[in-house]
Amino acid sequence: MSEQPGKDEGAPQDGGATAVEAAADRPGLLGGLTDRMQGAVSQVAAAGALIVVFVALSIVAPSFLTADNLFNLGSQTSVNAVMAVGVTLVIITGGIDLSVGSVAALSGVLGVMLMADFGFHPLLGILGGILVGAAAGLVNGLLVSTVGLPPFIATLGMLSVARGLVLIATGAVAVFGAPESFRLLGQGVLGPIPVPVLLIVLVAVAGHLVLTRTRLGRYAYVMGSNMEAARLSGVPVRKHTTWVYVVAGSLAGLGGMIAASRINSGQPNFGEGLELDVIAAVVIGGASLFGGRGTVLGSLIGAFLVAVIRNGAVQLNIGTFYQNVLIGVIIWLAVWWDFYQRRKLAGDA
Repeated sequence: MSEQPGKDEGAPQDGGATAVEAAADRPGLLGGLTDRMQGAVSQVAAAGALIVVFVALSIVAPSFLTADNLFNLGSQTSVNAVMAVGVTLVIITGGIDLSVGSVAALSGVLGVMLMADFGFHPLLGILGGILVGAAAGLVNGLLVSTVGLPPFIATLGMLSVARGLVLIATGAVAVFGAPESFRLLGQGVLGPIPVPVLLIVLVAVAGHLVLTRTRLGRYAYVMGSNMEAARLSGVPVRKHTTWVYVVAGSLAGLGGMIAASRINSGQPNFGEGLELDVIAAVVIGGASLFGGRGTVLGSLIGAFLVAVIRNGAVQLNIGTFYQNVLIGVIIWLAVWWDFYQRRKLAGDA
């Protein structure tokens, strides 16, 4: 993990901001170029693995390529993929968010409660769920940027807090009663395309634009590469660190609402262990847990790979416990590969 943000030096002067943005847009240094090349290699490897697994499952599991299963695969992937976009931004800064699974559950439950118990329109219920996620992300961001807690500790605490609030709000009982129209978010189609797949595309495009066309994205890379140097260069570290976690929380809220829509209910036990799948997707896609590297495209490839593995395991009657073992091993390998590349780069420097 990168160094925790210290006290901001205040808003940068125009020249300082321009210099920092130029550095983020055009690193120009061997280390920055090498980092991007390493990320590209990881993405290609992940894409290759996805193709191999997809083809293999098509051969050994006849029901894998059926229309119903592919529709379900797209819907299942949408939750992880949407959340992975937000976690990508966090990991690029050198942070981590272990709370996204619990935050998704809290958002889904409270969003459904707004519709079922208070008569909110589905659109307002969905917005309410997203705002719940944003609020949780804001707390995470303030704990990291202002209080100075390590991201691991701050988000681990939120994991427990959010899960506890879900159980308190529901009494550990599922929440039903949302309007039938709410199902459109997770089960609807627009022409031949499932609505959850369209949401993946929209969130991915928005995430890519944030990373490549906004100060938040540019500064995220700078902060992840060297937090102290970013602060001394005039980057408003506290503000942007907070916003990164707000974005991640908001997308966790959206993921929770998609999941709730798929079964038209709020499930208090949803999302247990989901954070591992999301983090695995981001790391498999080439993001570095050391910070400074990651792309939306890579995280989407990772999310689809994890989803295909889990879906294929179900098709082959492989139990969830074995699936978790496999995902854990994949995380080990992805992080080891990142560590190996960095150590080799340091030795060659």
